[in-house]
Amino acid sequence: MLGIMRKYKQSIIIKGVFIVIVLSFVGTIFLIWGEGGEGLKSSGYAIKVNGEKIPHDQYLRAHDRMVESLRQIYGQTLTPEMEKQMGIRRMVIDSLVNTTLVRQAAKKMGIKVTDADVIAAISHMPFFQRDGAFDRRLYEQILRENRITPAAFESAKREELLMEKAHKAVLDKVTLSDQDLLQYYHKTRDRIELQFVSFSPAELRSSVRVTDQDLNAYLQQYGREFMTDEEIRLSYALVPPDKYGAGAAVNDDEIQSFYRRNIDRYQEKGDILPLEEVKERVRADARKEKAARQSFEKAADALNKNLGNADLDAAARMLGVPVVETPVFSAKAPPATIAGEAELVRKAFLQKEGILSGPLETAKGIYLFKVTKRNPAAVPPLSAVRAKVEKQVIDGRAAELARARAEEALAKMAQGTYGGTLQDTGSFTYSEKGEIPKIGVSMGLMEAAIALTAAAPAAKEPFQVNGRWYAVRLKQRTEADAAAFQKEKEQLRQALLPRKQNEAIESWMKGLRDKAKIVIDPALEQR
Repeated sequence: MLGIMRKYKQSIIIKGVFIVIVLSFVGTIFLIWGEGGEGLKSSGYAIKVNGEKIPHDQYLRAHDRMVESLRQIYGQTLTPEMEKQMGIRRMVIDSLVNTTLVRQAAKKMGIKVTDADVIAAISHMPFFQRDGAFDRRLYEQILRENRITPAAFESAKREELLMEKAHKAVLDKVTLSDQDLLQYYHKTRDRIELQFVSFSPAELRSSVRVTDQDLNAYLQQYGREFMTDEEIRLSYALVPPDKYGAGAAVNDDEIQSFYRRNIDRYQEKGDILPLEEVKERVRADARKEKAARQSFEKAADALNKNLGNADLDAAARMLGVPVVETPVFSAKAPPATIAGEAELVRKAFLQKEGILSGPLETAKGIYLFKVTKRNPAAVPPLSAVRAKVEKQVIDGRAAELARARAEEALAKMAQGTYGGTLQDTGSFTYSEKGEIPKIGVSMGLMEAAIALTAAAPAAKEPFQVNGRWYAVRLKQRTEADAAAFQKEKEQLRQALLPRKQNEAIESWMKGLRDKAKIVIDPALEQR
């Protein structure tokens, strides 16, 4: 089964299985491993929702489950940087919080999920069907390969169904009156024309004057934006992975053990190759692993014998390798000698100066290292960053001035006393992308403009679009044919209802979160 899943890891079906497992299992994992679960001794919690604790063990298991499932989907290990970019930590936290809130709300609403509901839902999932019918063996195989028991998955599915029923209860309350549809009809069919004036910060920069006192005050207030990066100088000794034990022999037991532990390496067209066919490859791989382990043990021994006096030179002599000293560098720009060694750089910047550290194993080998110099991050004097500070101060004041000019123009436009030149957009209708002729794209301005009337023609506030500040007022509105409304009413209902339902769900969830008391462990926020 594993061979099949790896062979078709890019297929829609297999990805679908994993996605179902991830979305269901992460959100409901506390049902299986939550507080009070067998084997867990955690006394703290990662998250607390309305007094209900979600332990650290639960969060970690949910996080690991998601990472592992994504790794299997995409066929590669997720680095810490990738996890951060994907926002996995926040996804897991939000999933746990939202699921808890919905479950709590469903209980208050009297919603229940029966065993029959769960059985029916799983039986109808195409991932677990063969020839159009539910296949119990296939179901158990897929879950087993993902290290999930049927009981755990069924509990997760029960939670998913509970959420669906709760959502449906909210959606069923969404209705649209004829008046709602008529308003939507005019919003999307009426044609409007705007008059506007705009102000660009770039055009106002020349009118901004700043003093050294202004610049020093800004630097003092926003010094963190100008801080130099922390820098270190690093000394290290690198032991090649095959330095010791390169010719080490491995017996049949060691070969078999390595083959079993690393069976995924030995596949061809998705099928696992028998040991007899790949024995020499396995022997070479096992010998390489054994050599690396012996090199690591030698490095660890050298470290321990020289740890007290932090003598890297002595440790390197024991290992028969040179000591390399880098120039001073920042974490963002490591020197060429350790380029690509992200873990070494990360740990070095966490280490105190003068402490012998290691052993750290990477693809290049085993490192022993010591930070020999550290320049802490600091706010430089104004003279060193004057141009940058001056630009930011002038840019900020020019932006404030542009907005102030737009506000002043808007106030006069509302009173009908604006004497400057106004531009016209020409006639246009509502755009769901927020596209406004001669102005640009702004959903906020689009919504405000479409709501303007002859009685209140000026917008309530200026809008920033593409760096410029705009003051707008309604020049003319041409209403859509009222007679055509009846012909389009049902079409409008079909278009508007899903949006209203989505807004209802978002509003409901926001209400649950706003009213909830949610406490997240600060240590978890910093992960």
